[in-house]
Amino acid sequence: MAEAAGESALNRAMRIYARLDARRSDIDTAEDYYSGEQKLTFATKEWLDANGARFSGFSDNWCATVSNSEAERLAHTGIKYRDAQGDLDTFGRKADQYGRETWDEWLRNEMDAQQSQGILTTLNARRSFVSVWTRDDGEHASYEWEHPANVEVEYDWMNPRLRSAAIKTWLDDTHEYMLLDDGEFLWKWRRKRGDTTDEKLPQSEQAHARQSGSRDGWEAWQPRTDMVWPIPNPIGEVSFVELPNRPLLRGEPVSEIEGVMPMQDAINILWAYLFHAADFASMPARVLTGTTPPMRKILDKDGKVIGETPITMKEINEARIAVFGSETAKIDQWDPARLDPFTDVIEVAVGHIAAQTRTPPHYLVANKGISNLSGDALKSAEIGLVKKAIEFQRFATPALREVHRLGHLVRGNKGLADATQFATLTWANPEIRSEAELSDSLVKKRSIGYPIKYLMELDGVSPNDMERIQRMIDEERAADPLGNALRDMGGSDDPASDRDSLPAAA
Repeated sequence: MAEAAGESALNRAMRIYARLDARRSDIDTAEDYYSGEQKLTFATKEWLDANGARFSGFSDNWCATVSNSEAERLAHTGIKYRDAQGDLDTFGRKADQYGRETWDEWLRNEMDAQQSQGILTTLNARRSFVSVWTRDDGEHASYEWEHPANVEVEYDWMNPRLRSAAIKTWLDDTHEYMLLDDGEFLWKWRRKRGDTTDEKLPQSEQAHARQSGSRDGWEAWQPRTDMVWPIPNPIGEVSFVELPNRPLLRGEPVSEIEGVMPMQDAINILWAYLFHAADFASMPARVLTGTTPPMRKILDKDGKVIGETPITMKEINEARIAVFGSETAKIDQWDPARLDPFTDVIEVAVGHIAAQTRTPPHYLVANKGISNLSGDALKSAEIGLVKKAIEFQRFATPALREVHRLGHLVRGNKGLADATQFATLTWANPEIRSEAELSDSLVKKRSIGYPIKYLMELDGVSPNDMERIQRMIDEERAADPLGNALRDMGGSDDPASDRDSLPAAA
């Protein structure tokens, strides 16, 4: 029975593995383009044979700019639970305390740094994943942002929002490993690597090698830390969560740079043509008419002329002078080739990238046609990018909320896990404003009655810093009883008044 269950689990894992292996080449291509490793395309075979090697290491990389401009505006900054004006469940903890505890788990796993890597990978490769498990101490959750070349989630065919299974694969110096999580058990297999590793390469490159997608060689693997095979899943749910980039209904998530790649190829080949033309046609070419090429007399050992030989162009260029005896000799020249048609087309291509990806044009071509625009006009040019970042947040929020929920299940706190389903995730403001603009906005909101706690959220203050700020406010108020009395009588505009300040810290 156990052997049959293991065979069935391996069949399911290999079915999921096939989908994972099929998309790895696309992921590699996208990440190569982001890194600037781009092969010349759109050139004729004859031109590539003659010049391809010379420009093989060149790229004018706009893919990285497109991804980075969005990624730098995306940061998950906290979580807020519903304020039910009392206890949320039998644990007797208030909403703010729930938020701090949840965020502490996030920071404990260095997810503030992991999310920067994960979000950027999501923008380039369409998706990434987060795995949730328990730490060795059994008291805290372990979060790991996973690369999309290593993880694939299978969904329920009738309801694609429900995860039914997931696999994770990875390599060390000798083996490839595969883990299947079906929500009930964790099955583990391994097989010998299909390639040999170069020990001099960075470990990340050794772990990046492509393996065969075949079923051959897999065997059950039970590490020393596992008491049984397979391991029971204590939370009873698939512990991998997919983070998609703006997925389509009945379709795949999108990559921010896949549409840029063809235009990137066109830009690279135009630069190569420009450099090639600069070598051969950017200087005036002299032309001599009405005479034969200058000749050098050949003398014998007695000094008698016995013949002539042409003077080479290299000798003429080095001497910078030549003498012609013909009265009909004339010197003319071909004008140098114009290189600006190449740069004009490149600028148009870069403009297309800006329009298609909603990247502000001043991020791509500095001061080209925008040198006299006001700050408001430049800010308006960023609206498309801001809206795209907000759209990403809309799809990423449910996924990250699920990560927090699974983290509480790992800790055995089902009440908090249930409450997390209705929590609000906060993000850094994707709109970049100056300190003066932000301060002015906060002061105006304060003047119409916004509470300080909400203003601190708009200011991007983290949950832990909010608590610290409130303690400082309480300390100042305790040290100034006269000011407190004046505020109670309405004689002060101090924003830290009794009416609007945060509740005292627990």
